[in-house]
Amino acid sequence: MRLVLLGATKGMGRALARQLAARGDALCLLGRDADELERSAADLRTRGPAAQIVTGACDLAEPARFEAALADGEAQLGGLDGVVVSAAMFATQDALEADAALLERLLTLDFTNTVLFCEAARKRLLARGGGTLVVFSSVAGDRGRKPVGLYGAAKAGLSCYLEALDHRYHAAGLRTVCVKPGFVRTGMTAGLRPPPFAGEPEAVARTVVRALDRGRPVVYAPGIWRLVMMVIRALPRFVMRRVGF
Repeated sequence: MRLVLLGATKGMGRALARQLAARGDALCLLGRDADELERSAADLRTRGPAAQIVTGACDLAEPARFEAALADGEAQLGGLDGVVVSAAMFATQDALEADAALLERLLTLDFTNTVLFCEAARKRLLARGGGTLVVFSSVAGDRGRKPVGLYGAAKAGLSCYLEALDHRYHAAGLRTVCVKPGFVRTGMTAGLRPPPFAGEPEAVARTVVRALDRGRPVVYAPGIWRLVMMVIRALPRFVMRRVGF
């Protein structure tokens, strides 16, 4: 496949890019740090010598450049079969409640600008007859919860948007994959106490590769989180007020 990836230099995105490169997919890595992009590209070339690996400039904080970045990625790859968005920002509930500027930045990056990037990708894919759009959301968006209320609100909006895309454009050839990771041990979660069922980036990446190939609209990673969140969604509100999860 020929794929453009935003956020593939760190964490789950990096683990996913490594697995895609290893199987020979052609990848364009988008990011804001040219040196970091080139280091990541060099790493991927050693893992998948047969894969085409290119890079391009794109900052999730600069939506005016999204369309140009996607166009450049497609041109370098000689076509486009899919787009993967794993770039995101995380901060704790306490930090977000204490810092309005930090909260505004997180809501902007994780919802508004991610949706704008997806819209640019959606238009480009549909113009070519369809393709696959893979976007990392979170289990935090499945239910309003005390520890992740603000971050979860952004992810809830993103998950809702991705579901609507699937309903609206599936018949036109767009395959939308909403990835809902639980707690995964990455740099983003460094310093936080891991809960039960914490996952590793490589295992999450394997799950996402399968979902990408099959076009599954929603995938939980690790898979146990599908059951965990089923229980959480079923809990009455008075119980949610009492528990700290």
